[in-house]
Amino acid sequence: MFFCEKLKSERKNKGWSQEELAEKLFVSRQSVSKWETGQNYPSIEIIIKLSDLFGVTIDELLRSDEELTEKVIKDSKQLAHPNMKFMFDVVFLIGVSLLVIKIGIVMLNKFTALDFTLYGSSFFLNFGSLILMIGAGLGSSIIKEKYKED
Repeated sequence: MFFCEKLKSERKNKGWSQEELAEKLFVSRQSVSKWETGQNYPSIEIIIKLSDLFGVTIDELLRSDEELTEKVIKDSKQLAHPNMKFMFDVVFLIGVSLLVIKIGIVMLNKFTALDFTLYGSSFFLNFGSLILMIGAGLGSSIIKEKYKED
């Protein structure tokens, strides 16, 4: 039995109209109609609510329809990848910030009477920002490619 058939069957077993189910899920009646006709699928959050309302397992709802299962898996991957990409973007911005600070201090020392001293290892000061930016760029690129594959 496909998800759309299972949903319609469970709704009718409870004696609910599409409108009543929609109110319980805080969605439109049109959404319920599209789910029941197989034109669209609900999000995983809605599937969990449906499971609770009908007293069936999520497995019973998901495994009834291969396309729905694939959609849920794809949606979960889409949620994971942007978080990792965001982390790489932050690391990249930290690298850029370090580079801008270093250039600013060098420029201040060169063109003003101020004399700022940079403390720390010369390797980190010279290459730290570059390593962060390249590492973050590579990581972000890998995440994008992995997302395209999925």
